[in-house]
Amino acid sequence: MSDEDIHIDGRAISLSNQDKTLFPKDGISKGDLVDYYRRIAEIAIPHYRGRPLTMHRFPDGIDADGFFQKEAPDHFPDWIERATLDKEGGSLRQVIANDAASLVYLANQGCITPHLGLSTIDAIDRPDRLIIDLDPSDDDFGKVQMAARQLRRLLDDAQIPGFVQTTGSKGLHVVVPLDRSAPFDAVRGCADRLAAHLAKAHQDDLTTEQRKAKRGDRVYLDIGRNAYGQTAVAPYAVRPLPGAPIATPLGWDEALAGDMHPQRYTLSNIFRRLGAKDDPWARINEHATPIDALEKALNQ
Repeated sequence: MSDEDIHIDGRAISLSNQDKTLFPKDGISKGDLVDYYRRIAEIAIPHYRGRPLTMHRFPDGIDADGFFQKEAPDHFPDWIERATLDKEGGSLRQVIANDAASLVYLANQGCITPHLGLSTIDAIDRPDRLIIDLDPSDDDFGKVQMAARQLRRLLDDAQIPGFVQTTGSKGLHVVVPLDRSAPFDAVRGCADRLAAHLAKAHQDDLTTEQRKAKRGDRVYLDIGRNAYGQTAVAPYAVRPLPGAPIATPLGWDEALAGDMHPQRYTLSNIFRRLGAKDDPWARINEHATPIDALEKALNQ
């Protein structure tokens, strides 16, 4: 299966070099990646729809240098949706992946990992996600789970819904869906105060120190994604690591279970999981919260 034309969503896509190996240690080919994004699209697209997408591309496989690409190349077909977004000193046109055909096309371009903006193009200055990245300083995932537990407790006490996913790498993302009532600066400020509140309460285990040399073995509460133009790894995105781990939305009980690991779900087992469990984030948008509710909880 090297070259072929397929039809998805009424679009004709010419696939190329489907036998090319992208994950050498695992024997995972570009065709396998394309097939994954074709199959996962029904579950993933509701999380992608309307969001600016940055491509993390590895056309020669994960053992070669990859690169991030925000601008949609001129050669992309006209049916790939784009949005023109302001940036410092100009503008750029980014891909918007609203359908399975778009995900398949991007995978055929060697895009292993899509990263998504925290707002949608119809209200680009008003984020509908607040994300805290729980980034460990060592390989002890139990510390990440402890951090997630403390963050969840704070959210639960304030009756604010929180959602969690593995990053597919080392940590967890905790996500608060927002009602888009506040601009990025307000959301980032709130995320900063939330992280500082937790780090102060758990100084031996958590930190907001950006410099790695000063973190020790503490979990870093990274709020840097909460800004205009920033992105976070997309739900159900494949990561460019051995084993092809997947950033996987979880239920809280799963995320905090003793047998959980951030690379537990991979290209080889994700569909077994989804055959047994529904997407835990399927109704995330129904729980949108005003940022004022979180600010109120921090001031109590």
